[in-house]
Amino acid sequence: MSVGVEHRVERPALRRALPAVAWVCGALVVLAQIVYSMTAPEDRIFTTVASVAAFAVASVCDALARFGPRAAVLLVAVAGGGGLLAETIGVHTGFPFGEYRYTGSLGLEVAGVPVVVAMAWVMMCWPALLVGRSLAAWARPDRPLWLVVGIGAWALASWDVFLDPQMVDAGHWEWAHPEPALPGVDGIPLTNYAGWLLVAVLMMAALQRTVGGPRVTRELDLRSGPAPVLYLWTYGSSVWAHAAFFGRPLVSLVAGVLMGLVALPFAVALWRAHR
Repeated sequence: MSVGVEHRVERPALRRALPAVAWVCGALVVLAQIVYSMTAPEDRIFTTVASVAAFAVASVCDALARFGPRAAVLLVAVAGGGGLLAETIGVHTGFPFGEYRYTGSLGLEVAGVPVVVAMAWVMMCWPALLVGRSLAAWARPDRPLWLVVGIGAWALASWDVFLDPQMVDAGHWEWAHPEPALPGVDGIPLTNYAGWLLVAVLMMAALQRTVGGPRVTRELDLRSGPAPVLYLWTYGSSVWAHAAFFGRPLVSLVAGVLMGLVALPFAVALWRAHR
């Protein structure tokens, strides 16, 4: 068989395999998070890292299946590289999140930032972009850049209202000046969320301008991967976990409202896309 024929055979096979790999990783995310909730706090580091790694791989595969190699590379560069850069600047200067430090409990670090943190930016940045694109198109068919970026940035930054209290309580990082904070979300300064919004806006703008159009008929088609479902799973499981397992019912309420501003309409959009 010639090289050209081999490529024609392998590439469709690869395209068919990508969603399967993404869905397997998505299932591992759900499994790891369920195990996390049933594990003693001192033994949760493995499931934490496994969940983030599986979610990040699922997001990259989802981007590759929906939009092609360019989108996958851009996701890793913009969200992974950009997240690592923002966290490195933040750890060493206090900008844009406020003064904080990692405690060394999350494993391998680069410039004082755990690698798993950069992976977390990758894992949620992609579904947040899909949320932004979907809800912007729902509101305005021309889907202006500012609307996609605004919704996508909120979809990404509001998730941290769940994440930061959980990670601080687990001892993975700590804030030098945790006040003033959101009502009911003690221990996390408002500067953190302002920093998240700033970084999220930059990431969403960069990705929306560069990833191009999808190569699938329906942008939210779940046959391309689990990213839309994983975003909603993250929302629902976080509401439940903070109320039932982490002893933070007010975080469940406040973050549930803030992230729910986009998660709930997105659930409707996803349902409408598949009915």
